[in-house]
Amino acid sequence: MARIAVTDGMANDAVELLKQAGHEVVLGFIEPELLSNGALKDFDAIVVRSATKLPAATIAASGDRLAVIGRAGVGVDNIDIGAAATAGIPVVNAPRASTQSVVELTIGHLLASLRHIPRADRGLRNGKWEKKIMKGTELAGKNLGLIGFGRIAQGVGAIAQALGMTVHTFDPYLPPKVAKAQNTTLHKKVETLFSNCTHISIHCNLNDETHHLVNAERMALMPGRSNDGINCGNHIVNCARGGIIDETALLDALQSGQVASAALDVFEIEPVPSDSSLLQHEHFHGTPHIGAATMEAQARVGRDIAHAIMTVLNGGVCETTVNAHLLK
Repeated sequence: MARIAVTDGMANDAVELLKQAGHEVVLGFIEPELLSNGALKDFDAIVVRSATKLPAATIAASGDRLAVIGRAGVGVDNIDIGAAATAGIPVVNAPRASTQSVVELTIGHLLASLRHIPRADRGLRNGKWEKKIMKGTELAGKNLGLIGFGRIAQGVGAIAQALGMTVHTFDPYLPPKVAKAQNTTLHKKVETLFSNCTHISIHCNLNDETHHLVNAERMALMPGRSNDGINCGNHIVNCARGGIIDETALLDALQSGQVASAALDVFEIEPVPSDSSLLQHEHFHGTPHIGAATMEAQARVGRDIAHAIMTVLNGGVCETTVNAHLLK
């Protein structure tokens, strides 16, 4: 029997799955100070989402008992996977569980931006009937640039094409045959993606290469006019990770009109400060990191991470071990 800490919540059926296998599950957030002082010494495994941070110092303070770290989701930027590997601890995630949910939220943000849905709603609530200034544009006939072309981006691309968009992508790790099979134009440089696309959606991990990848210089390359001859403006959506967009540069671009709309589900600082100037801009709308927050995704991610944790605890090798290449 293993003792498993679940610090950021988990679907009930996944908790029951672990308990039925004979494991003790301890639910509840653990404060960072307690984690850094060795709160995990009495646990064999921990399951986190994005709220719990596991830097190198916390992992080092966790002793020799901790055998596996589970990330109930995709991104692992809140976990020092190198430090975990040095300690001999596999880090496993659940990369497929939330794919459909994030795909649909991305498309929802795109549509909401182009048809001014959040802005129109705010106007109605303030007693304004602003029909004449709410003229939007269609997705059909526009170029959509996807930064990263993994499972989520491919799902977004498929829906975008069904709506009549032409899909472009920048992904230096993508085999050209994958882009060709998806009827997608693959760019060797991110700058050419920006210069060819009026709509950009982000689908890559946050790391040293991608931090502030979307900056003032690249947003300035966006054409504002689509191939169908419509002055549709430039639009940016991010449902991947905060920090990939330089939010100060994004606000400047919104204020100058170079970017017509921006929609973010993720931010450089979370929760976002209530006095954020970006939140107050009329052509911005956001959501509080809810890409995976559907009943379907939460059920899938719970089951997936429970099975991954049990695989490692039973001495097996999990296919979703993100630091496998670093483990000795």
